Amino acid sequence: MDDQKELYTNLTPLLNCKDNTVSGKYFEVMTHEEYEMLVTSPIPKNLENYYKSETYISHTDSRKTFFDKIYQVVKNHTLKQKFLLLNSFTSGSKSVLDFGAGTGDFLKICKNNNWQVLGVEPSAEARENAVKKGIYLKENLLDINNQIFDVITLWHVLEHVENLKSTIKVLKSLLQPEGRIVVAVPNYKSYDAKFYKEHWAAYDVPRHLWHFSQKAIHKLFLEVEMIVEETLPMKFDSYYVSLLSEKYKTGKSNPAKAFYRGFLSNISAKSTSEYSSLIYVIKND
Repeated sequence: MDDQKELYTNLTPLLNCKDNTVSGKYFEVMTHEEYEMLVTSPIPKNLENYYKSETYISHTDSRKTFFDKIYQVVKNHTLKQKFLLLNSFTSGSKSVLDFGAGTGDFLKICKNNNWQVLGVEPSAEARENAVKKGIYLKENLLDINNQIFDVITLWHVLEHVENLKSTIKVLKSLLQPEGRIVVAVPNYKSYDAKFYKEHWAAYDVPRHLWHFSQKAIHKLFLEVEMIVEETLPMKFDSYYVSLLSEKYKTGKSNPAKAFYRGFLSNISAKSTSEYSSLIYVIKND
């Protein structure tokens, strides 16, 4: 698509990052100055194979390793916060589409609290885990017919989407006129990203194809006549990401150092608003 090609033009090399999860291969992280966004290059033709790992926790619900257990603790805490955010949007009809639903935990909370729920998740393994929780997910966004939603959520998903601009257009078409899209993504302008550089775990190449700044999110959604209504921090992300980043940088977990860096990141963000991850609440202009 022509509008997608724009995101791959005039790129400048910035970092050479290693895939620490599956392949051990290196990928360039390139700067797109107009959008103030970073782009992973090249995109592997067999990208789905880079998700096939027991260490890719969001698809497996694993609790085997130290990092798995930390992830699950953080996830359970943030799930409640996410649901409270959604509940603040509407007091009437309540329908939510979770795009990139993983193993269905967020939709399970919504369903248990009388929301009408639907989810999309391309990973067969994740969908199977969701079924065990009573959550049935579709494989593709284009499988949704004749439905519109009050809220559409993407919890650390937009960075994975290959056809970025066309996906944003489809998401808008599935939204009620007064509805909201909620997007949570890592922020490469955070203190922890700048400190760890190519070892920053949230680059997660090649699974993360895009690396967003606040300007990039505003610009991408403004192109489909949507505006960012509110930007919220995800303060726990700095600690978990720093834990992984320490391991990638030094070969050791170093929890004390990681906690210190995560703490400094959140302290820095009090003045800059550049938290490790950010939630954007987006509505029609």
